[in-house]
Amino acid sequence: MPLYDCVLLLKPHVKKEALMELVARIGRDVYMKNRVLTEIKSFGTVQLGYGIKKLDGRFYQGQMMQLTMMATPMMNKELHYLNREDRLLRWLLVKHRDTKYGLEFLTEEDEKRELSKFPRSFIYNDIDEAKDENNDDDDDDEDEYEVDGEEKKEE
Repeated sequence: MPLYDCVLLLKPHVKKEALMELVARIGRDVYMKNRVLTEIKSFGTVQLGYGIKKLDGRFYQGQMMQLTMMATPMMNKELHYLNREDRLLRWLLVKHRDTKYGLEFLTEEDEKRELSKFPRSFIYNDIDEAKDENNDDDDDDEDEYEVDGEEKKEE
């Protein structure tokens, strides 16, 4: 079974108990169909890029939640009851693909060429350490300095 992310955008005034009830309902549906809910994330209140118009007004903020689950492709059709949910502004189901990130994405030849584009100093900080050793400014100035608004002089 592939991984899916179900992203929920709820109205900003929805109470935490109602939000958890909706998430629990989705989790129960997933569990009852022999699927696995692997992760739940809450992103809190987010500012939207544009207002979402609903029957009770236009919303520029929302509470965002993400549920990650292992499910079958039928999960999309089974979640359509969310369309009738008054507490939701939007919902989205995203399938995880076999994506690779970073150096996993590159082949061995690409990896060697990719890293050769960066100077050694960017990778190992050799130049920065040499500069730090040469510029040891220990502020050993024996000048005047203020303590609690009074001037003190070194004698």
